[in-house]
Amino acid sequence: MTSSTPLPQRYLRTPEAARLLGLSERTLEKHRVYGTGPTFLKLGGRVVYTVDALTNWASQGCRQSTHDAGVGRIMPTTRRPHLPPPGTAS
Repeated sequence: MTSSTPLPQRYLRTPEAARLLGLSERTLEKHRVYGTGPTFLKLGGRVVYTVDALTNWASQGCRQSTHDAGVGRIMPTTRRPHLPPPGTAS
C-alpha cells in the first residue's frame, strides 16, 4: 500500500459510534428511530455508521457562544409528528 492509496472506509456499529460521540447506545438508537440522528447503513441486519456521518452530524451542534445560532440544531430524541408524503392531502 502506498501513501497515496486512500484508507478503506471505516464502519462503526452502534456501541462504537455511541462511544465516539459520548452518547449512550440507547440515545443513539432513539435518534435512529425518530430520524433525528446521523445517517446510517444497514448491512444485512446490522446498523453501521461511517465516521464521516457521525462527525458531520455532531458538527451541526457547533457554536461559538451560548447566543450563537450556529450551523444547525441537533434535535432531541423525541418522537416527531408524522408528516404526510409530499403531494398528498392531509
